Amino acid sequence: MNHPKSRALSSNEIKAFGEELDALKQRHLEDVGEADARYIRRIVKAVHYTEFLGRGLLFLSFFPPAWLLGTLFLGISKILENMELGHNVMHGQYDFMNDPSLNGSTYEWDIVATGDSWRRGHNYKHHTYTNIRGMDDDVGYGMLRLFPEQRWKPFYLGQVLWVTLLGLLFQWGVAIQELELGKLFKGRKSWTQLKSELKPIGSKVRRQLLKDYLLFPLLSGPLFLAVFAGNLVANLIRNVWTFMIIFCGHFTTDVQLFPKSILKDEEKGHWYLRQLRGSSNLSGGKLFHILSGNLSHQIEHHLYPTIPARRYAAMSVEVKQICKRYGQNYNCASLSRQFGQVCWRILRHTFPSKPAPAVGLVAA
Repeated sequence: MNHPKSRALSSNEIKAFGEELDALKQRHLEDVGEADARYIRRIVKAVHYTEFLGRGLLFLSFFPPAWLLGTLFLGISKILENMELGHNVMHGQYDFMNDPSLNGSTYEWDIVATGDSWRRGHNYKHHTYTNIRGMDDDVGYGMLRLFPEQRWKPFYLGQVLWVTLLGLLFQWGVAIQELELGKLFKGRKSWTQLKSELKPIGSKVRRQLLKDYLLFPLLSGPLFLAVFAGNLVANLIRNVWTFMIIFCGHFTTDVQLFPKSILKDEEKGHWYLRQLRGSSNLSGGKLFHILSGNLSHQIEHHLYPTIPARRYAAMSVEVKQICKRYGQNYNCASLSRQFGQVCWRILRHTFPSKPAPAVGLVAA
């Protein structure tokens, strides 16, 4: 589909566009090294220190300000671990370090979803088939209508409620997404197969629930309920923050949905163009970018998912220049502006809507 703020490119332009983005990637790959390793080690320490401080303060919950600060620090720790550490490590961004604790294929993060299911559903499906209808499960997460190309059903009239629940329980949404429950209801998956797929998820869920809602509350003795509540709120903070960042990176006004036919004869330049038109960035300061896992640079992440995310801010300067040269929209705005667009998209497509006429990425 053509983009409302971008022009179609000729075959030669698409090839040159891809070559420029490839060259940028190669320059950064050749520079990856000790500075990146030092950075991620500092993030690991920050995750541990904020968790220790948060849990320690929660053990002093008889003093209300300690509960508030403890919950906040624990929430920050969970955000850092989920976004800047876990997500980026599982993309293999730090495999060059040969550190078993930072290995992309084995890392296990601090949410109820398993690392293996995320690597299958996100690293492979989403990053390969970004915003392709019927191939990218992140389009609507099986419960939302976010694009007019999705067939409308009366079920979507309740999607304001569905999306609110998804935001509050986002780690659970991530956990069950890989189960593809829609296939079960359509008879394309057996209950036996579902039972087999539930085993690793069930094991991970038990560990997470025991840790946050039994072990640490029990260690606090008479403060069990206060620590339980602190852990619950910290998880909610992480869930809502993650939900907002991810939705702002994928479902703003100008983001496009593509048909399966887009894959026919798709070359690297076409793939880059699809990533660009299926993503949006968030403006903000350094701390904001770190807390977002640098997914505030969602465009650069989609273009270069295996490059250490700390480099996206520098890469974005050149990516933006390349986009300008080729007449392509570089979608970037504040969190409030982008989230407002996401909310409008959710509301608009709750009701029947028709897509604009589709046009090819390549100029005639």
